[in-house]
Amino acid sequence: MARAGGARSGPGARAKSASSAPRRAASRLPDLDRLIHERIRLGIVSALAANEPLRFADLKRLLETTDGNLSVHARKLEEAGYIACVKRFEGRVPRTEFRLTRAGRDALERYLTHLDALVRWARKGP
Repeated sequence: MARAGGARSGPGARAKSASSAPRRAASRLPDLDRLIHERIRLGIVSALAANEPLRFADLKRLLETTDGNLSVHARKLEEAGYIACVKRFEGRVPRTEFRLTRAGRDALERYLTHLDALVRWARKGP
């Protein structure tokens, strides 16, 4: 039987409220930045935070990825304003260099803080 407002009574109501408790606790956890959360993009911003600037070839080697894969992920980070890309020529050889922007550094810091909160929550339990 349903109560006013859609609340249920009986054995099903208890099971529903008990099962929704972990969801409520999980909903209090901060959302991870989906742009950075992807493995290659996290690798790019992390590497740049520790070693900026980095050339395209250096990032490719560090992340063990392909030219195309690195290009696609770097472009997404650049469009978001997380990294800056400078392209130039040395003689006839193109050189691409990346730097982490202030916005990228702030986003990485927020991401790491959120990840730390998630780890603490998981260790503590709901």
